[in-house]
Amino acid sequence: MSAKGHGWANPGPAGLVALAMACFTFYALFTGKVSAGAVPLLGIWLLGGFVVQLSVGLIELNEGATTGGNVFTFFSAFFMLVTGLELIFKFFAATNGWKIDARIDGWAWLALAIALTTWTPAYFKSPLTLTAVVVALDPALFMVALSDMGVISKAWQPVAGTLLFIAGWFGLYTAMAIILNTEFGRKVVPFPGPIIKPAPVQTVVQQQQG
Repeated sequence: MSAKGHGWANPGPAGLVALAMACFTFYALFTGKVSAGAVPLLGIWLLGGFVVQLSVGLIELNEGATTGGNVFTFFSAFFMLVTGLELIFKFFAATNGWKIDARIDGWAWLALAIALTTWTPAYFKSPLTLTAVVVALDPALFMVALSDMGVISKAWQPVAGTLLFIAGWFGLYTAMAIILNTEFGRKVVPFPGPIIKPAPVQTVVQQQQG
């Protein structure tokens, strides 16, 4: 709970839990741990994730977090809302014999994969466990995209699922570290720093003035 009179608290942990939920469930689907009959239920779970991640994205943008705010916003729209609705639609399409060309999904996922990959260096200034989330997501999204496009075999989906599973665990660890360390006001859980340390404020100001 945030203290009265303060600004927004860090919403990142909620967004990371929603991301982990998506990663874990896709891991289960891609590795055959659940059947295709789970698809509409997964769609509903993703719609719940949309609510969480949209809220997180908007709060982070309002607080000036350009990278996190933009990532959570497009994750909420495409990874959660669109994918959730599509999974439900595809289930009914398969049940009723509707003819759809799902390869278009691969082209959409390709744009998302490229965007996240090109933004990845921005996460080198984030805690190491959060960087690991993004680094694991990058190749997984490319595998999903190319598989949906028909460029590579569906046999790559279990590999993508495993990478998503890894990303989910790092996301949960990051969320735990933020919550516990913030609540207790000290480092209760080890939380390794970033690969690239942010420049001191004074240095940034001097560079801008120069």
